[in-house]
Amino acid sequence: MAVFGLFSKDNKDSLDKGLEKTKESVFKKLSRAVAGKSTVDEDLLDELEEVLISSDVGVDTTLKIIERIEARVKKDKYFGTGELNKILKEEIADLLKENQASSNKLDENSFSGKNGKPYVIMVVGVNGVGKTTTIGKLANLFKKAGKKVYLGAADTFRAAAVEQLVIWSERVSVPIVKQKMGSDPASVAFDTLDSAIKNQADIVIIDTAGRLHNKINLMNELTKIKKVMQKLIPDAPHEILLILDGSTGQNAFSQAKEFIKATEVNAIALTKLDGTAKGGVAIGISDQFKIPIKYIGIGEGIEDIQIFNKVEFVEALFK
Repeated sequence: MAVFGLFSKDNKDSLDKGLEKTKESVFKKLSRAVAGKSTVDEDLLDELEEVLISSDVGVDTTLKIIERIEARVKKDKYFGTGELNKILKEEIADLLKENQASSNKLDENSFSGKNGKPYVIMVVGVNGVGKTTTIGKLANLFKKAGKKVYLGAADTFRAAAVEQLVIWSERVSVPIVKQKMGSDPASVAFDTLDSAIKNQADIVIIDTAGRLHNKINLMNELTKIKKVMQKLIPDAPHEILLILDGSTGQNAFSQAKEFIKATEVNAIALTKLDGTAKGGVAIGISDQFKIPIKYIGIGEGIEDIQIFNKVEFVEALFK
């Protein structure tokens, strides 16, 4: 059975490296907060609250974490940075477990459409968040796991989007279905599924336009794409994957809110975590939206994408 995203030593090393900036930032702030203090008191909790908010965990999620730590402190007194790190790690891990029931340990059964039809992933997100790159990396990940992958270039409003996806299809050696710029995106999606079914593909990844300036148009367009795909595969898309740029911090929250309003997002990929000290955004997004973070991007290379593993993520952050 082909398995996706198992945490080998190489994967763990990549995750550690990818979260270096966030980890360094959090620990520096944490060290300053506990300097000269021997107990976790109200003043220290106030400073810890500032540390988490400034790491883009988000206000609401930060308050939940602080409340949990306060409850722990009432039962016992903890001393020093080491103990505080341990409590933080445990409480954040528990919070993530509560909000994401699935293990995200994906095997071949995780990508099975009904009646032998391909599993369809529709990708949404604004321009510039790493949408096309993530599609390419996912195509590579799935292909390495033995899946037959098709790409659909349904972002027909930007010539660069189609060109970039073609480059990725060639790089990964997977087929792509495209039409000329300005074509109907739903038509591209239909043709992609039609070709994928005829060629017995396992997974289809459909790119869509990354525009948020008119939410009604966006909603209508995505709804039309879904309806057209359902003529061929009634339960498509099986996954609506929202791509968010982790380096934008709180702006990622705003984008998530808009896309969740516009369509039925059921999975999230967080990109560019390696280039930012704002990795705490993964904790806040997981908590606030109750939508699984399925993938994280931690570098520029084709292999630099991982299945989001909650336990390993928190371990790497507080190692």
